[in-house]
Amino acid sequence: MSLINYSSREINCKIVYYGPGLGGKTTNIQYVYDKLNPETKGKLVTLATEMDRTLFFDFLPLELGTVKGFKTRFHLYTVPGQVYYNASRKLILRGVDGVVFVADSDECRIDANIEALYNLHENLNEHGIELGDVPFVIQWNKRDMPSALPVEELEHELNPDGHKSFEAVAVKGEGVFDTLKCVSKEVLHKLS
Repeated sequence: MSLINYSSREINCKIVYYGPGLGGKTTNIQYVYDKLNPETKGKLVTLATEMDRTLFFDFLPLELGTVKGFKTRFHLYTVPGQVYYNASRKLILRGVDGVVFVADSDECRIDANIEALYNLHENLNEHGIELGDVPFVIQWNKRDMPSALPVEELEHELNPDGHKSFEAVAVKGEGVFDTLKCVSKEVLHKLS
């Protein structure tokens, strides 16, 4: 749910990167952060533990100019990949405006992708949100891996509703901004 501050003429939107552990969520955020102009970004906050690379979230306020006279700011979050941190996942989804599901294309990670997608549905439902109620984009990450499943198979298994999707190699930046641009446009379209 976008926060609109009429006195400062600012709209704040929240995009959450969701998916299995070590699938590339943090890599996406870090790549975006590294490539943005310093004037357009806030501080990137990463909280890591021994068991998972991202315990709570990465946070990046991203200035996107004005919409109907309001300055628009996007806040990008990742959820921890491990199911062990499900309470954090639920908390981070509170007030979400858009979701990017980062799927690991590796053949041996299909079950982890399915589990994470199911978990996303459960956690959104606990906030009274259906996946179809919020802009949702899928990123097929790690397309450069020799054991990457064909996109058609990933689409069949994980995207039966035909949501927009992008191939990516997040460590090289391939598909990262395409994914972010798509979900951002969908969030802004829903606001108008």
